[in-house]
Amino acid sequence: MVKKTVTGSQIAVFKGKKVRKVLYNNEWWFVIIDIVSVLTDSVQPDGYIKDMRRRDPELAKGWGHIATPLVVPTEGGPQKLNCADTEGIFRIIQSIPSSKAEPLKRWLAKVGYERVQEVENPELAAKRTRMLYKLKGYSEDWIEKRMRGIAIREELTDEWQKRGAQEEKDYEILTAEISKATFGVTPSEYKKLKGIKRENLRDHMDDFELIFTMLGDRSTTEIHRNEDSKGVKKLKADAQAGGGIAGNARKELEKKLGRSVVSEKNYLPKTKKNKLAD
Repeated sequence: MVKKTVTGSQIAVFKGKKVRKVLYNNEWWFVIIDIVSVLTDSVQPDGYIKDMRRRDPELAKGWGHIATPLVVPTEGGPQKLNCADTEGIFRIIQSIPSSKAEPLKRWLAKVGYERVQEVENPELAAKRTRMLYKLKGYSEDWIEKRMRGIAIREELTDEWQKRGAQEEKDYEILTAEISKATFGVTPSEYKKLKGIKRENLRDHMDDFELIFTMLGDRSTTEIHRNEDSKGVKKLKADAQAGGGIAGNARKELEKKLGRSVVSEKNYLPKTKKNKLAD
């Protein structure tokens, strides 16, 4: 069984500059080109990396062990970018003469330590997530639904991992099937409808959208277990069925309300929404 190791990505900030990071094998991996950009202020960090590897033969020799291509969200969509764990980044830092090296090392150590704490005590991760949502202006009631949705989603992706989904693309396809059956649109189409790009779609859903999303995810999980599904083809059929259950419930509610649950509106007011996109 292939272990699904990439579970999330975020943008961290060091000295006002963005550093993308990806959760892989239960630890943070950082986009190498972002780190080099922070340290060198180079307008062409990819060129700097090539020169750096030429200057440091030992680094070049071990580059295959340091740099790992991982899927990272970008403005042009998900792309595979070279990433390294904290140890790998420390090795890269050794090859870059920069006054920012020591502050960056301390920052990396802090980020890594926080992740270790979260692995040992998952409640800390949940508390940090709740606090971030609260700081962004979400209500306690919305946060409760969002946190429950996160737990249900993780339960579903665990089932996918155990039952044959191996590639990131598999998870995207299965997620799209649930979304299409639940709301009539794929996640990418839903984002366009709401006018968002990099942000997490579910962070911009209202109560009903979150509830039907949870129903689609949870129904799909239970169908997988009930039918002991194996292989992406069967998982895809289950995703359509699970999403269909949520989709039928949505349509019944829409008949009663006289309006669509699928909305171009974002959950947060415009002022809060703009801050989220910054």
